[in-house]
Amino acid sequence: MKNKVVWITGASSGIGEALVYAYDKAGAKLILSSRNRDELYRVKSNCKSPVNVHVLPLDLENTASLTDKAEEAIRIYGHVDILINSGGISQRSLALETTLQTEQRLMNVNFWGTVALSKAVLPNMIAKGGGKIVCISSLVGKFGTRFRSSYSASKHALHGYFDSLRSEVFDKNIQIILICPGFVKTNVTLNALTATGAPYGINDHGVETGITAEDCAKQMIKAINTNKEEVYIGGKEVKAILFKRLFPLRFSKYLRTAKVT
Repeated sequence: MKNKVVWITGASSGIGEALVYAYDKAGAKLILSSRNRDELYRVKSNCKSPVNVHVLPLDLENTASLTDKAEEAIRIYGHVDILINSGGISQRSLALETTLQTEQRLMNVNFWGTVALSKAVLPNMIAKGGGKIVCISSLVGKFGTRFRSSYSASKHALHGYFDSLRSEVFDKNIQIILICPGFVKTNVTLNALTATGAPYGINDHGVETGITAEDCAKQMIKAINTNKEEVYIGGKEVKAILFKRLFPLRFSKYLRTAKVT
């Protein structure tokens, strides 16, 4: 990874932070983005080669600003080899109780922010002869469960958009990689949105017993290095993908009574 430029959103915590340390160890040049400037500098200070780490705060919800942010990122090192769209926000609320404003925020951050940033970086990647765009989706980007209607919708949308984009840019040496984690030990549920948009503030059992962010990052990097188009990461919950594919009606009935928090 020496001299490769990796731009990571959501880099101030969780999977994004774990990816920063892994790529720093591998010798990459890094651009770290999230809304929390102070936390980004904390992550940078923990890197072995902070001289090769640049902090670029941004807000994915402010899609109008992302083209300028992409231009700023490109000016730092002259190009971006890998864009990892790790920034996002989850949900813990029933659809009928969730305000439209909250639902729109979930779509803006998880879907439109990722789309806007990726489109802004693509021309530079194509001009330099190739690159990789990585989107962190979710297992619920492949099926839906209670309390995650808009979150699941935003992740489903990523698959539709980036599967289509992959077929449009394959001849330009652009790799599109969709990562679908299951339960990972992060603050994702603490920061998830409730019906009114307030933080959920509780860690659920699945997250507390999930794989570590470091293990998730390790598996992600392997998938990125080998140009996997789509990969599922987690514990036994990953089997739900096959369950859904082979027995869709049984899976639907199972989800109606399954314990979901």
